[in-house]
Amino acid sequence: MIRNVHLRTVPVPADVAGTLLDRLAEPGNPVWPNQNWPALVLDRPLADGADGGHGRNRYSCTNYQPGRRVEFTFGPESPFVGTHAFDVLKSGANACVLRHAIIATPRDLRGRLQWSLVIRWSHDAMIEELLDRAATAVGHPPARPARWSPYVRLLRGTLARWKQHPEG
Repeated sequence: MIRNVHLRTVPVPADVAGTLLDRLAEPGNPVWPNQNWPALVLDRPLADGADGGHGRNRYSCTNYQPGRRVEFTFGPESPFVGTHAFDVLKSGANACVLRHAIIATPRDLRGRLQWSLVIRWSHDAMIEELLDRAATAVGHPPARPARWSPYVRLLRGTLARWKQHPEG
């Protein structure tokens, strides 16, 4: 079982941060870190039933509550069965918690290996960048922005070289 949770508290009301969630799949949105990662693209505006994903990761929106929650269910070609969701949770009158959670099970040994060796590390780096961007978009940039670990830099460098020379 995969349970991967990222949290970020921001000192703004939940409805302020919730507007960012509603724009998550829009081109040019202020949150998705598509300068470093594949863009989130859906076949229609964010709503239940919207299909898409980012890069090779395919999923469908299965629970959209404007300003509060968006949940995606992994597609049948995914190495995982389960969901990943973004939530905006009220934390007092002038603060909220941004939460991203993956709750899934690998379909097979290949999925387990992909998660353990590649996806987990890349996913964690991307989500931390996303949370940094969200905090910045509401006027509270992080004191220490997320940085890629040496392993993530190695993975990204290897992937870039492989894309340039896929035959070997």
